[in-house]
Amino acid sequence: MTSSLATPLYEDSLPGGAHWSFTVRRGITLRLIDVEGGANVGMVFFNPANTLERYNAPDTLKGQHTFKLTRGHCLYSDMGRIFCSIVEDTVGWHDTVGGTLTAAMVAEKWGTRTYQEARNDWTQNGRDSFLVEGAKYGLTRRDLPAPLNLFSRVQTDEAGAMTFDPGNSPAGSSVALRFEMDTLVLFHTCPHPMNTADAYPRRPITYQFHRAEPVAQDDYCRTFRPENQRGFANTELYTVCAPTAGH
Repeated sequence: MTSSLATPLYEDSLPGGAHWSFTVRRGITLRLIDVEGGANVGMVFFNPANTLERYNAPDTLKGQHTFKLTRGHCLYSDMGRIFCSIVEDTVGWHDTVGGTLTAAMVAEKWGTRTYQEARNDWTQNGRDSFLVEGAKYGLTRRDLPAPLNLFSRVQTDEAGAMTFDPGNSPAGSSVALRFEMDTLVLFHTCPHPMNTADAYPRRPITYQFHRAEPVAQDDYCRTFRPENQRGFANTELYTVCAPTAGH
């Protein structure tokens, strides 16, 4: 798919095994690019005006009758509102059931390398990355919802056994999220918890912010599922009356 996004308002890169966070305003599109291939971007969302409202993986999946995420899908809060919509996707499959890598998993898979020993080459994990970023906003482990893992694919067989696809995202793959409401985004580039690589994988990503076009009534994401029309209506009602984050 050829990107319809123009020159970004802002662009930066994040190395593999790192973390970051920011508040994305309504009407902004976040585009993520898998620079080398094989990246994983763990991500969770919160309402910055009320962090009790957060990303809800079960509602996102069951409301759109899907197991994977791709273009057309919307990412829902636990209040039935839409944080963002996937408006572009060259990957075709993003995981939202695989969970988050922990320090114990890292130790078992790849051994432990501390910051004191390895500086920026230490082996970070997704759970602690979310906790570090969340602490900047007063969030704790009790606040963390189940994440999505962009660029990663977990599929199941007829018996329900899950397997990880290491070749899901080639170099240069991208996904674009259009934000329908102000959203606090916590994310990391640590490995997927089911990654079977022999060495701790460090895959960088580039992220860009773009100005989004207004959402039309026949917008692809709005009409992708009948349930999404209700989600957009809920979100639009909220944004009419929503408090500004920090006020």
